[in-house]
Amino acid sequence: MEQKRSGGTPATKAKNKWNKENYDSFLLTSIPKGRAKEWTDIAKELGYESRNKMIVAAVEEKIKRERVEADKG
Repeated sequence: MEQKRSGGTPATKAKNKWNKENYDSFLLTSIPKGRAKEWTDIAKELGYESRNKMIVAAVEEKIKRERVEADKG
């Protein structure tokens, strides 16, 4: 009987460790079925390297806009 490895290859373990040490992450949920691929395609059309980078840019833009509006009010 073959034994399964836990955690993947040494390279995968190293990447996971690096990501854990250098990034905070959270799961974005409740995206309607089929939208993930659509968002990925849109991100590429708009010149982003990934859907994640587009989402991060959108959130950063929203925060900046909201802060400017709050300062005006």
